[in-house]
Order: sequence, then C-alpha cells, then structure tokens
Amino acid sequence: MTKSESVAFTIKTLQELYPEIPRPLEHKDPYTLLIAVLLSAQSTDVKVNQITPLLFEKADNPFDMVKLTVEQIREIIKPVGLSPMKSKGIYGLSQILIEKYNGEVPTELEYLEELPSVGHKTASVVVSQAFGIPAFPVDTHIHRLMYRWGFSSGKNVVQTERDAKRIFPEALWNDLHLQIIWYGREYSPARGWDLEKDVITKTIGRKKVLNEYYKKKARK
Repeated sequence: MTKSESVAFTIKTLQELYPEIPRPLEHKDPYTLLIAVLLSAQSTDVKVNQITPLLFEKADNPFDMVKLTVEQIREIIKPVGLSPMKSKGIYGLSQILIEKYNGEVPTELEYLEELPSVGHKTASVVVSQAFGIPAFPVDTHIHRLMYRWGFSSGKNVVQTERDAKRIFPEALWNDLHLQIIWYGREYSPARGWDLEKDVITKTIGRKKVLNEYYKKKARK
C-alpha cells in the first residue's frame, strides 16, 4: 500500500467502527469540558466522570467556582490525583475567566493556553470538542498508533501532532482524534495487545513494529 492508500484505509476503518463517536468526558458546556479535561491529566476518564458530578453540583461555572476555596476544591477532586496543582489551576483559571472574559471560555488556542494548568493538549481538546474548531489533540493512544501505523516517527507529541495534521484532511481532525483514541483503547492498547484484533496495524503497520510483535510472540 502507498502512504495515501494507508491513510484512506485507516480513515475508512475508523469511520466504519465509530460512525457515532462517544465523548470520553461528560460535560454540558465549554467550561465543564475545560475542567474535566484539566482533571484528566494523569488520570482516567472513568475516574474523572465519577468526580465531576460532585464538583459541578457545587460549582458548574466560574462564578460559583471562585466562591469555593482552593482547599474545598482539592477535597472534592482528590481521587483523580495531582489535586494540589489541579485545584489551584481550577480556581485560578475561573478567576481569570471572570476578570478577562466575562465568565466565558475563550475560543482561541493561545488565550486558553495562557490559563493556569491549561496546556496545548487541553486547549486543543476544548476548541475541538466545545467549539468545533479543527484541532488534533495528541494523547498517548494517538502517539502510539501514529508510530505503529508508520505515520509519525514517534519522537514526541509535537511531531506526532504536526504529522497528523499534515496527512489527515482538516475537516476530519475532530472526529479522527477521538476515533483513534477509542481504537487504541479497544484494539491496539500498549499492554495486552492482540494483533489479530488490530486490523489497521495488521494491514498497514510499520514493519519494525510487526516484526517485534511476532518475535515477542514466538518467544512466549
């Protein structure tokens, strides 16, 4: 297969598997999505989805959030990990949203990235999922699969994002980044990987990756 044929095969397979794409993090608006994505750093979506209803019951907008103390926020979000840093970030960004943006979440990546505890990936998820602006947030699943599929060198997430944006049509970015995440979780995980279930990697995968997989399997 040529590179363009591999890309087309990947897109077609993902669209067939995920015609309706589930949203990993439960939210009702840009603000609750921003908080949920911030909380998901080094945690699981399942854990975040258990905690956000407890937090949003008390404060689901920046005006109510700043009525809580950092300590009160930390107590609620403690189970997701990194709670000292995340609670300060949630309180701080809520203050800034009130002071600079009338309590609204900005749609521009650069303004989002200026908020406390909001990095490029978090900002990209928000513009993509909350506002429908084309973006390609790269998480560990996308980083792993872009390498396995021979679409990126795997050196770092910055390069992976650049490569993804170069090879995939911009109109599909918002769907594809979620479809690849779900595919990585279900069919091409880092651990317990069964190539027989992973039709994309089995069909178009990087030769080095496939050879290493079969060598490991032969040793077992």
